[in-house]
Amino acid sequence: MLAGGASVRMGRPKALLYVRGRTFIRHILDTLAEAGLPEAVVVVRPRADAVVQQIVDEITAAGFGRAVENPDPDRGQLSSLLTGLDAVDRPGTEAVLVTLVDVPLVGSAAISALLARARVSPAPIVRAVHAGRHGHPVIFKRALFDALRHAAPAAGAKAVLRAHPIDDVEVGDPGVADDVDTPEDYARLS
Repeated sequence: MLAGGASVRMGRPKALLYVRGRTFIRHILDTLAEAGLPEAVVVVRPRADAVVQQIVDEITAAGFGRAVENPDPDRGQLSSLLTGLDAVDRPGTEAVLVTLVDVPLVGSAAISALLARARVSPAPIVRAVHAGRHGHPVIFKRALFDALRHAAPAAGAKAVLRAHPIDDVEVGDPGVADDVDTPEDYARLS
C-alpha cells in the first residue's frame, strides 16, 4: 500500500482519515487480510515525522502488515512503488498487488476476484475496473518487476501499464475507482 505522499491537496494525512469507524490505513489493512493476502507492506515517509509514527501505530494495531520507509518520497509515486517492491521481492514472489491509501473503500471480494484472475490470466497486469473506470488495486506479475524498476520516474508505472497487456477485471465494486484526494472527496464518504 502506497502511503508516502504528502497529502497536499487534502491538507491533512489521508492515511489517518476515518471511514467506517477506522482510519483509512487500518481499514485497508483489515480488507487485505480478509482477502487472504499473505503479507502487506505500507510504504511511508521517513519516520522522523510524527504522522508516520501514528501510521506505524495503526499498522501495529491491525496486527497485519509492516511499514517500509521510502527514503525520498518526494521523488514521486513510482519511488514508493519501488520501495514496496524491493521489500517483498524474494524467491517465490510471483506478483505484487499495489493499492493506494487514498482508495480506502475497496472491498475484500474485489481483491479476492483480482487474486483469482491473476492466478489464471496470461496477462502480466491485472487491474480492477468498475463500470468501465479502471482503478486500484493493480497486480503486477514478476515478469514486469524489472520494467517497473527501469521506468522513467516522471512517467511512473503508467508507462509500464501502457506498454504491456492488461487484464481488466470488472469487480462490481465502486470503491476501486473512488480516490479520496481532496476535502470535497472526503465529505462524500460521510
